[in-house]
Amino acid sequence: MPRRAPYTKVVKANQIRAEHVKGMGDVVFKGFHCLNSECKEFIFVRKDEINEDFNIICPSCGFVFSSTGESVFYDYQLTDIRDNSIIEERQFVIRHDEYIDEAQEYKYCIICNTLKPIDFFDRHSARQSGRQGECRLCKRIYNSIKNQTRITDQHREASERRRLYRVLAKEPTKIDAKSIYDKFGHKCFLCGKKLTYPEDVRLDHTLPARLFWPISTSATLLCSDCNNVKHGKWPSEVYSESQLRKLSVLTSIPYEILAGPPKLNPEAVQWLVENVDAFIEQWIRYPDEIKKVRNLVLEMTGTDIFKHAKVIPDFLK
Repeated sequence: MPRRAPYTKVVKANQIRAEHVKGMGDVVFKGFHCLNSECKEFIFVRKDEINEDFNIICPSCGFVFSSTGESVFYDYQLTDIRDNSIIEERQFVIRHDEYIDEAQEYKYCIICNTLKPIDFFDRHSARQSGRQGECRLCKRIYNSIKNQTRITDQHREASERRRLYRVLAKEPTKIDAKSIYDKFGHKCFLCGKKLTYPEDVRLDHTLPARLFWPISTSATLLCSDCNNVKHGKWPSEVYSESQLRKLSVLTSIPYEILAGPPKLNPEAVQWLVENVDAFIEQWIRYPDEIKKVRNLVLEMTGTDIFKHAKVIPDFLK
C-alpha cells in the first residue's frame, strides 16, 4: 500500500549517546568466554579485526587465543567393552579457530547503548552490518510512541495487509491455543521457560507468515522474548539440530523443511499462479503489496505470477 506522508515527529531531547558507542552502530563483534578454566572473562573482539592469523589475548588473565592454537580439556581412552581392548588414546581438544568461528555475534544498539546478540536486531540489507541500528526492544518502544496518533484508516490498512498474507496462507479463523500450550509441555520451546496460560503464551508461525505459511496446529509455543528473536525467521536460522528434530515431531512439519533454507509455501504460490487475476482485483487498493508479493515469488521461485494474468494495470508494472 502507498506510504502516507509523515504527519508526526518524535522530537528527542537529552538523548544519552555513550562515547564508546558513537560510530559503532554497524560494527559487529564476536563474543566468547575465555578458555582458561580459572578465568571468568567474557571477551568481545571486533569481527573485522579477526584475520586468518589472529592472536587474541584475554584482558583478564592473559590467555592467548591463536589461529593455530588449541586447548586440551582431558585425556581419554576409547575402549571396546567386549574385550576391554583400547581402540585409541587421545586428548579432547578444542581448536581456537573453530571456537572463535562459532562464537555468537553482537553489536551495539544506538539507542540504549548496550551490546546485544545480533539476532536482537532486525535485518537491514543496506547497512554494513546487515542489521538495523536499534534493537527490537527500542524499535518497539519507539513505534509505540509514534503510532499513538495513527488514524483509523492506517490501522485498517495495516490490518488489511496482515489479512492479505493470512489469505494467501489459508490461515484458519480459529486456533486452539490451549492444545498447543499443552502439546509443548507449558514451556517456551526455545529457552525452556515455564509459561502461564494465557498471559505468557505467544504462538509463533513456525514457518514465517511472510512466506505464506499458515500458523494452524503447526504453531510453536514461545515466550515473549524468544518470540521476538524468532520473529520472521526460518526455523534453521534459530534452532539447533536437536531442536529441529523435536520440532518436527511436535508440529508434523517434515524435518527437511525445518532444517532447510527458507522457501515459500508451494500451495500458496500455485494458488497465485492459477488465480492471479482474482488476486489483483481483490487487493487492487494496495498496489504496493501486490508488487511485493509478485517480487517475492519471482525472487524465491523464479515464477512471475503476472505472466499468467489476463490484464495488468499500468501502475502495477
